[in-house]
Amino acid sequence: MSFKYLSHDAGIIRLPAFATGVIAVALLLAAPALQAQETGNDFDGIQFGSQRLCFGMSGISEEPALAICDALALGENVRARELAQQWVSEEPEAPGAQFALAEVLFRVEGNLPRALFHLNIAESLTGYSSLGRAMASGNLEWHYLTLSQLSYAHQLIGDQEKSLAYLDQISAIYGQDTESFRGWPLIKMKRYDDARASAEKVLSSSDNPRERSRAWNTLCAVELADLRPAESLQACENAMTEDEGIAASQAEELDTVHLLNASEVSLNLLRFEEAEDYLDRASRQIDPDSVGNPWIYKLYLYMNQGRFDDARNALDNMLVWRNSQSPLVGVMNRTDHFMVSGIFLMLAGYPEDAARLTQTALNQPDRTGSYTADEAQKDSFAALVNSVAHQVRYQRLREELATLPRFGAWRLRIEAQAARFRAWRSARHAASLFANAETLSNRLRPYAPLDVHIPEWLEPELIALIGPGVMQELLNDTASEGAFALNQGYVFAYQTEIAARQGQHAEVLTMAEQALAQLPAQEAMLRARVSARLAQAAWQEGQRGRALDHYAAALRQDPTVLRRLDLAVPITPGGSNSPFGAELMSYLQRSPRFAVVDQGLPLEILSTDTPSLCLRDRSGDALSCVALQPADPATARADSLLDDSTDAQRLARQFHDSTFSLAYTIDRSQRVALLGNSVIFSNQNSDLQQRQESVLQR
Repeated sequence: MSFKYLSHDAGIIRLPAFATGVIAVALLLAAPALQAQETGNDFDGIQFGSQRLCFGMSGISEEPALAICDALALGENVRARELAQQWVSEEPEAPGAQFALAEVLFRVEGNLPRALFHLNIAESLTGYSSLGRAMASGNLEWHYLTLSQLSYAHQLIGDQEKSLAYLDQISAIYGQDTESFRGWPLIKMKRYDDARASAEKVLSSSDNPRERSRAWNTLCAVELADLRPAESLQACENAMTEDEGIAASQAEELDTVHLLNASEVSLNLLRFEEAEDYLDRASRQIDPDSVGNPWIYKLYLYMNQGRFDDARNALDNMLVWRNSQSPLVGVMNRTDHFMVSGIFLMLAGYPEDAARLTQTALNQPDRTGSYTADEAQKDSFAALVNSVAHQVRYQRLREELATLPRFGAWRLRIEAQAARFRAWRSARHAASLFANAETLSNRLRPYAPLDVHIPEWLEPELIALIGPGVMQELLNDTASEGAFALNQGYVFAYQTEIAARQGQHAEVLTMAEQALAQLPAQEAMLRARVSARLAQAAWQEGQRGRALDHYAAALRQDPTVLRRLDLAVPITPGGSNSPFGAELMSYLQRSPRFAVVDQGLPLEILSTDTPSLCLRDRSGDALSCVALQPADPATARADSLLDDSTDAQRLARQFHDSTFSLAYTIDRSQRVALLGNSVIFSNQNSDLQQRQESVLQR
């Protein structure tokens, strides 16, 4: 769970948005148009003009700058880029030209490295040490803007010391109070006491609602870091109260980030309905400058709770929101989009695409300056899910191989072993990134505060990576610190997984029953995992009826869990004794997902005009029923053995996919779209506009 910085301010708690960077300082300043009078070493002696704003400042008069600002205001981004490049080409020594190009690179392309390059040039061309020298140069506006944008840029790239240093320069030269902007860099540096002191200083001395909102937002994160979630939620609410007045006066919506941060604190308190309510409010109005996309967190929430239809709809809406984001925001949260999309695709039966998305998340990390979670945490999460995706792909290929001759299909066998190797390699990578006792201890906390969001049902995978013995010690230490005070069921869920990894079946039965009795009902996916472990242990202990009931419960709550955990369902076939039925059963007997026994779950084979398979629980209620579908040329594999399948082979594969993954078809165009673009321009087509309107109407 990761807080975000305010998007109108720049800046994860998630920051409500510094729309164009710490340049928001300049926007709040109402920027000077100088009449060249100085009566002191601050802004009190500066005369302000009435010219139109350009880059948030009203004193800019250079024609190239005004033309660039006009182009940006009209959404003519390519034109703005051309004008800025032309100005730099003609006047490379003009700090305004360098800043203007940097701003276009930020706003139009989200290209932080190149923007920073030009900002550094602008700084070298100004470098004034006093307000008097800045005014005498005629470049005061450009110097001020450069310093403020440099502070934000260094915050985004993770150099918080430099970010603070530039804030100090602004304060020393221009007399501008930057205290409210110091809290976030201090949080990123984990200097929580200093961040608290800074926020309290602002609250005690400032009546400015924006400054107070930022201060409360800082305290929202600090209180959560100190494991005081109730106080944290109150601070988040106070930040919203301050911001609501600003939004109302400007006919704007409340900053999305406030609502997302409050939602995360509510989750930390296990107030699931309250958390969802905050997300619902956040998703009503698309906020292109917010670093948080509420549909990401709704998608996680829906998956956790087993609300897969809602999750499928959230995936569509997440794309609409993402395509409306400003380019700078796009490079700040693209990994969040990749990860949640990858997890859903893995559950929906597209593990290869899930692996591709999570690998892309590793290759194209976010700018994490506006998140409390850092790059290392996001990389470790990406490596973990990448490993699970490859493992799921390996299991699916094993299921396909069970429908083929024992000898042959070498291409598919090699592909399966390659997936297995990639799963192992990513697991080793994830283990190396997680190999920190403090990080792991915090990860064990339900909805870990200030860290990257790893779904609770996936976190037990860490036990296989790190080792059950090490994780048991960490779990004991974390529990002794009161991390599970709100619900002990999470402790028992971890204990269940540890015992399962150690082969202690009796311990699994005890711990799993405790977990299921105490875990929140909303934790459907985690409960399914616990049920699967309980079922496996009960079967090994000879408790057949108990085992079958929990196999059925696991499949109902999370159809994907048995494939992910590489478990087999005990089945007893019945129905058709035809040659078709015999062929079909030969494939199911070889499958890693089924164990044919005398007293398992009933599996009914119907050899009618449309052959079908139906898996039922002990009461006869259907768990998965699949009728043979015609071969789909669009999904045919290159391997000819799969192209020339018999009806029995196709039905066996279709039954596996329907039973052990979510029953959603996601077309290739949408799966490709989930990879997104590194640059998203503001000009959207009419179809996207219609979809945006439909999102807002929901």
